[in-house]
Amino acid sequence: MLLPLAISSALILFIVLFALFTLVITIVALVDILGNEFKDNDKLIWVLVVIFLGFIGAILYFAMGQQQKLPKT
Repeated sequence: MLLPLAISSALILFIVLFALFTLVITIVALVDILGNEFKDNDKLIWVLVVIFLGFIGAILYFAMGQQQKLPKT
């Protein structure tokens, strides 16, 4: 049985909005990583984590990686 048109349209809209949200969060994380200084190879590691894990990597970066940034001089 097919879903009613209103439900399937809402589901498609939700999926598209969630995909855009995850893309934006991932891009924001990458821009933040590349715009800041880290010690040793932390910057490369965070870029790879965000690229390979996508949304989950971005969430990990915002939860744990923010504390690893070096202060701006």
